[in-house]
Amino acid sequence: MKTRITELLGIRYPIIQGGMQWVGTAELASAVSNAGGLGVLTALTQATPEALAQEIDRCRGMTDQPFGVNLTILPSVNPPPYAEYLEVVIEKGVKVLETAGNSPKAFIEKLKRHGVRIVHKCTSVRHALSAERNGVDAVSIDGFECAGHPGEDDVPGLILIPLATRVLRIPVVASGGIADGRGMAAAMALGAEGVNMGTRFCATAEAPIHEHIKQALVRASERDTQLIFRSLRNTGRVLKNAVSDEVVATEQRPGGCEFADIQPLVSGQRGRSALHSGEVDAGLVWAGQVVGLIDDIPTCEVLLQRLVKECRESLLGATAMARAA
Repeated sequence: MKTRITELLGIRYPIIQGGMQWVGTAELASAVSNAGGLGVLTALTQATPEALAQEIDRCRGMTDQPFGVNLTILPSVNPPPYAEYLEVVIEKGVKVLETAGNSPKAFIEKLKRHGVRIVHKCTSVRHALSAERNGVDAVSIDGFECAGHPGEDDVPGLILIPLATRVLRIPVVASGGIADGRGMAAAMALGAEGVNMGTRFCATAEAPIHEHIKQALVRASERDTQLIFRSLRNTGRVLKNAVSDEVVATEQRPGGCEFADIQPLVSGQRGRSALHSGEVDAGLVWAGQVVGLIDDIPTCEVLLQRLVKECRESLLGATAMARAA
């Protein structure tokens, strides 16, 4: 398949594995890249910039195909050394950086000088336009269905994708709510030139997640996710479990809720432990509504081949119906 995204990133298929905390490791990223998509290492999954450098080396030992690094830039009392992580990306010759959270404006000029392509993830058209003005190479537009942080506008992909592709000159990648070739075909019909998937890649053989968590994703329906942090204006979508229920109950109690009230429940280390132990109710498990479309745990190779086949069939079928009409 050939789009501006495949040309920009040097990949066979316009399919990107989203950056996911604790999940975007060399095992998964290399498997996606070997299958023809763009695998993505999550920088902050690594405790230090030096650890990221080692993970990049590990990934290079598993694939000779392009892969990227995700860096999510968020406000924090004790922020990670973002500039040092970026320096590792440059020094190691990684040519694709997925950014999310705050604007990467301060880093764009330096990254461009070193030939790094920047794909910035946004949850609104206004932020996508700002990213384009700042010089990113492509935008990944995240609909309300997505896992993680969908923003505060609650606009689903069916609206957000065509709005973005109508006004942006740079390529748009559709993110959130995509798990099969039909969704990929729909995104492309709406003007996207690639897709970004996170939750679907969690339910693959190579994902570094306990089998019990993968099976929980397979069992879940489209109604089994939950929105947390709504009262704090930092909405997140997670798999519904005992921890997310407690977070929501705390947020809804009379008198309101401060982050300190729920911090022990939502700590990243607690979520990491749940992913690795397989105890679904031990911590937050980030997942999108797309879980309702997931019913197996294939290898990345099988998944991408299926996606591409279904996408082509769906586009051809839609074209045939249009001609018949």
